Amino acid sequence: MAICDLKLPAGLAAHDFDTAQQLADALAETVAERLKQAISENGLATLVVSGGRSPVAFFQRLAAQPLEWSKVVISLADERFVPTEHADSNAGLLQRHLLQGPAAKAKFLGLYNVASSVEEAAQAADQTLAELPPIDVLILGMGDDGHTASLFPNSPNLNEALDLQGERRCLPMLAPSVPHQRLTLTRRLLASARSSILSVSGQAKLDTLRTALAGDDLAEMPVRAFLNPSLEIYWCP
Repeated sequence: MAICDLKLPAGLAAHDFDTAQQLADALAETVAERLKQAISENGLATLVVSGGRSPVAFFQRLAAQPLEWSKVVISLADERFVPTEHADSNAGLLQRHLLQGPAAKAKFLGLYNVASSVEEAAQAADQTLAELPPIDVLILGMGDDGHTASLFPNSPNLNEALDLQGERRCLPMLAPSVPHQRLTLTRRLLASARSSILSVSGQAKLDTLRTALAGDDLAEMPVRAFLNPSLEIYWCP
């Protein structure tokens, strides 16, 4: 079973790759070209990425792309409420695998800040994100439960986070199945990206995607909020 076997909405593009390395290479090249185009048109490019283990190869290949990195702004779709030096920090992941060599010249806008509560941290991140230029490229991932960014099913703030008319850019989010509280960009901000790509791998993720495509309840599977013709999907076994 490959992604081309799924019933995709009209206009939603999907790309199959045989290996994770092929996917990472293709994704890095695509993102680099779109960032170059944004720099050419606007003098600046903005990239928002997701964390976790899956994107590491992509980060490493993107860091090797010949870009005017000093004209690139990078931020995160979500973050764990842990310090940057923590092993689970997405900001720390970027520092180790993307913001290296010439790519270290990029401007990074992180979400985590020292605060007494995750709500205070989210409010501070919301103000930081006011400085974020329009998003040129957004890279999303997806969990087996259908979450994307840190928009988790059954999280207390999910309805507010999914509201396209909401005023917040960042909200605290409780992930029921994982130990750390999260900070997430809201759907309104994520959906504003000029180019959005969902990168997933493995049969389990393909099964999750099939289930997501078969329904329309966003609260049940928040990734459904992004399964529209403006999205591209990159998948490998």
